[in-house]
Amino acid sequence: MTYQPSSCPVETTLQLISSRWKVLIIRDLLQGTRRFGELRTSIGPVTQKVLTAHLRSMEEDGLLTRKVYAEVPPRVEYTLTELGYSLGPILAAMAAWGCGYQQRGN
Repeated sequence: MTYQPSSCPVETTLQLISSRWKVLIIRDLLQGTRRFGELRTSIGPVTQKVLTAHLRSMEEDGLLTRKVYAEVPPRVEYTLTELGYSLGPILAAMAAWGCGYQQRGN
């Protein structure tokens, strides 16, 4: 799903990171460039089709770049853009909140 303009800044943010998979992709790419297989292994039980769709959407939204190397088999790497890296503090806040919630025993 590509970004649709909204007058609400919170809604804008949610549209860009609207799925569990997108947040986990960003989490992994905050650590550096990753290949498709590395992302798929790291983020869990996501299908190739769903992961591909999310990566394409995030590329269209300007959150990451995709670099294809002319090799056999083709090698593809994903890297966050400056805009994608700017989501780092948001994910850090989500992680801190989640840790606090988990410590409550819920």
